[in-house]
Amino acid sequence: MPALAEKLNITPEDYLAAEIDAPTRSEYVQGEIYAMAGASDGHVTITGNLFALIKPQVRGAGCKPYISDMKVRIGEDSAYYYPDLLVSCDSADHKRNYVKHAPTLIVEVLSPSTEAYDRGGKFAFYRQLTSLQEYVLIDPRTYRVDVFRRTPQNRWELFNFEGADAEVEFASINFHCPMQAVYEDVDFELV
Repeated sequence: MPALAEKLNITPEDYLAAEIDAPTRSEYVQGEIYAMAGASDGHVTITGNLFALIKPQVRGAGCKPYISDMKVRIGEDSAYYYPDLLVSCDSADHKRNYVKHAPTLIVEVLSPSTEAYDRGGKFAFYRQLTSLQEYVLIDPRTYRVDVFRRTPQNRWELFNFEGADAEVEFASINFHCPMQAVYEDVDFELV
């Protein structure tokens, strides 16, 4: 789970109104607000690399990538998260200014403080999105990308890509790239 929760039991409407002008970002989970922590150099570098790689891939395909500052709505206002990167292929989403409702792909770059939540509780919320086809977890400490892909039977299957020479695949947007492109300029000694 992100940083400390404020036990305010705030309404989704109040959260969304306050978040537009807030000096810092917060996530909302069932009435509670969680302050977002800063990110490491590797985290930010990987997110930027992936956005730069995905943007040309989806151009003209009716899909749009969004980076870090775009919220995703879960359920009927159950939660609002800021994934590190998301891709939406939903035309209605492209007309929503601050919150997307129907992402096809969500990417989270892991950090030691949030990894367990990203793999567990947050993924449980994300699975409620019927539009979501892939949930990607990237480890900034080593060459490892875990892709959870929804099957036609509505099950989630893990595709693990490891090692500097691996080829990463996000089938939901017909995307392939070398692992080293995802990790370009990442200094593993900083982690």
